[in-house]
Amino acid sequence: MKIFDAHCDLLYKLWREPDIDVYQDERLQVSISKLKKMNNNIQCFAIFIPEDVPFINRMDIALQQITIFYEKIVKNYPEIKLIKTKSDIDQITNQEIGAVLTLEGCDAIGDQLKNLQILYQLGVRSVGLTWNFANLVADGAHEKRNGGLTNFGRSVIEYLNEKQLWTDVSHASERSFWEALEIAKYPIASHSNAYSICPHVRNLRDEQIVALLKNKGMIGVTFVPFFTTSKNNPTISDVIKHVDYICGLGGENQLGFGSDFDGIDVTIEGLHNYACYETLINELQKYYNEELVHKFMYRNFLEHINF
Repeated sequence: MKIFDAHCDLLYKLWREPDIDVYQDERLQVSISKLKKMNNNIQCFAIFIPEDVPFINRMDIALQQITIFYEKIVKNYPEIKLIKTKSDIDQITNQEIGAVLTLEGCDAIGDQLKNLQILYQLGVRSVGLTWNFANLVADGAHEKRNGGLTNFGRSVIEYLNEKQLWTDVSHASERSFWEALEIAKYPIASHSNAYSICPHVRNLRDEQIVALLKNKGMIGVTFVPFFTTSKNNPTISDVIKHVDYICGLGGENQLGFGSDFDGIDVTIEGLHNYACYETLINELQKYYNEELVHKFMYRNFLEHINF
């Protein structure tokens, strides 16, 4: 069964630890060898700038991570194919893997739309407005004032609409979420869970999930343990609770997965790395028919690509 994973932090990990072997280093939760074990899949690769990077250097770090993507992954492994348009996916063979570049938070672009245009030209096709805190676009989920979009943030979303790119509201504050949903034509939450199941500030409340679905958006259930349950030692069954709950809100055709692999140091039992998707598929098939599992794993995100 094909897999569409809407979020991983492999590029950040390769930037942070340049000695890592991208093919099979055991420090990686997503490696080339793991991806190749399940062919014809699509993996989104996030560009993430940590908070401690000085403002003036953030665009440069984003470009460094894109360079890593092209030099260490695409150049060395021709079976990894950059996806810039939906038609590119149609060209992928069973021995190839599609790669979508995404931006996790607009910190890198500062207040310059031209920086976002550069990232678009380099292949970025999904843009998260913020990480956990405030930037010049929007407030994040951990910003106590719960501010919304800036005027510049609105111009960013208008640009994403124009290019038919995803506006990613994972990490956004509640006010930023609602204001973004008013204008974003292609909204997603790439890696967020249901607040009603696990009341973490990064998760989406029922009314947010319902609104996202009404706006033809997607939600990627994530494998971050503390977004999944407040209990110790979470398991795959805790992930499936979020799947079931979101389906109950009407999300059957708008639910997928955004693992956050290589962005997490602790993992859910049975979901330690990309290869464990096979275990998740097997568990899902105990509760849902094969067609529905295929939607969750791949087709729902695929059918919401407009670029």
